[in-house]
Amino acid sequence: MNHINRGRIPGASANALSADRRSPEHHRGAVTLRREAIPRSTADERLLDSRQRADWKTKDAWRALRILSEFVEGFDTLADLPPAISVFGSARSKPDSPECELAQRLGAALARAGYAVITGGGPGVMEAANRGATEAGGLSVGLGIELPFEQGINEWVDMGIDFRYFFARKTMFVKYAQAFVVLPGGFGTMDELFEALTLVQTGKVTRFPVVLMGSAYWSGLLDWLRDTMAAESKISLADIELMCVTDDVDEAVQYIVDADAALAAEQEALKEAAAAQAEAAEA
Repeated sequence: MNHINRGRIPGASANALSADRRSPEHHRGAVTLRREAIPRSTADERLLDSRQRADWKTKDAWRALRILSEFVEGFDTLADLPPAISVFGSARSKPDSPECELAQRLGAALARAGYAVITGGGPGVMEAANRGATEAGGLSVGLGIELPFEQGINEWVDMGIDFRYFFARKTMFVKYAQAFVVLPGGFGTMDELFEALTLVQTGKVTRFPVVLMGSAYWSGLLDWLRDTMAAESKISLADIELMCVTDDVDEAVQYIVDADAALAAEQEALKEAAAAQAEAAEA
């Protein structure tokens, strides 16, 4: 089972600050490993490695239970979250970078608007968004992942979960968020962005706002989507409109608030129509 810390994550900043003064640590659920006990591969890597076929019959059934435990733990921990927004961006961004400054202001604005902030729990943009939310009095959530060189949950997270498997973690990002806000980042950020767009495009989730912040960073990608992908009919131009691109924190938050209000009005209209239909059937 994963180790869940309720409240501020103890020792997160101490781990980062003292990494050069003690032997490396690796956290696997509730287990802490050091020195030669640290595994050379992650749970995801071992699960997906097709070369280890002889391993499947003896270990994959147990892995299924471990995967199930991650879903149960995530669902149980996050079920009572207030409305929340998932914020993505690079773990490599420096604290004084423009994207970190933007993420911190965004986290604070989302908290003031009544949203919890969910990030991957790491450093860089994620830490900045968590910090902004926490300092503004909001709830700050971090969903960490087991990596070969573990970063740990940043100190601004109030509720943290460490996952072994990316797919379990990614489910939590979508299930418990009303929207995604995506700041400049790398492969992991792109992965989350395009998964969200695919879910919206295919109707797996509805009314799910996706906001890109940092227009200069995203301009090349958007040009390619429009001039190559849409031009060759691989997507429609309407699919590009699934994203709101802005550099303005207030505009990003208002876009999310408006989408929430539209969804609430739509759901209320459906309830009223169903009630009217039931009343007419009884008459």
